[in-house]
Amino acid sequence: MDDLQWTPAGEHVVSALHDDVAVVRIDRPEALNALAPAMLGDLAEALRAAGRAASGVVLTGTGRAFSAGDDLVATADLDRAGFLALIEGFQDLTRAVLDIEGPVVAAVNGLAVGGAAELTLACDLRIGHPDAFWLFPENGLGLTVSNASTLLLPRAVGGRALGLLLDGARIPADEALRIGLVDQLVDDPLATALDRVASWVGPGRATRWHVDLLRPDRDAVEAAMAREVAAAAAVHDAGIATTGAERFRRDHA
Repeated sequence: MDDLQWTPAGEHVVSALHDDVAVVRIDRPEALNALAPAMLGDLAEALRAAGRAASGVVLTGTGRAFSAGDDLVATADLDRAGFLALIEGFQDLTRAVLDIEGPVVAAVNGLAVGGAAELTLACDLRIGHPDAFWLFPENGLGLTVSNASTLLLPRAVGGRALGLLLDGARIPADEALRIGLVDQLVDDPLATALDRVASWVGPGRATRWHVDLLRPDRDAVEAAMAREVAAAAAVHDAGIATTGAERFRRDHA
């Protein structure tokens, strides 16, 4: 939507307000909106600020990607403390979405990879572009998943979750729709998401209470995150993450 007035909301994050709906956009198109460590806190704060400013929130990306997920070039050499801080940064993005009282819709305008694909699972609705695709590459990189996706992915796709994570295969939009990774495919996900949220919020509606009732239990979310952090620490301590990072660098040299 060309009429939105974008305001910087941190490093490579911008926001806008459309009536009573806020939009938060990951804005690093030259890197397919990959999430460098410094961006994670800014994005989490932008989401929380959007939730305070509006009755509903849309999360999207700039250009042809929603987000390529973790910036593996920037994070390949992290020590143990930095690696676990990175995982916690991704976990807090999911907390930020779930902290928003109103509905949150992911407008998946293009590829959604790794932690970014997992972040969409915390949103109350996912609207995608027909050319978008989803990818969970962590297993092949010697990494483990985050963002409470060990709870939220089975909640979305049921028993298919394990295969999606272990195969790490590209999931085209039509397949994502069929299995429940996305709820709707349209040519303009942002405009559709804004219209959908706007139709839900307003005076005299009980929307935020229904949103709360249908979201996952927060204790269960935190328990899933704790298990994910423990698994991330284990793969790092076993050297699996380091081996995966070396392979990634070699393959992308």
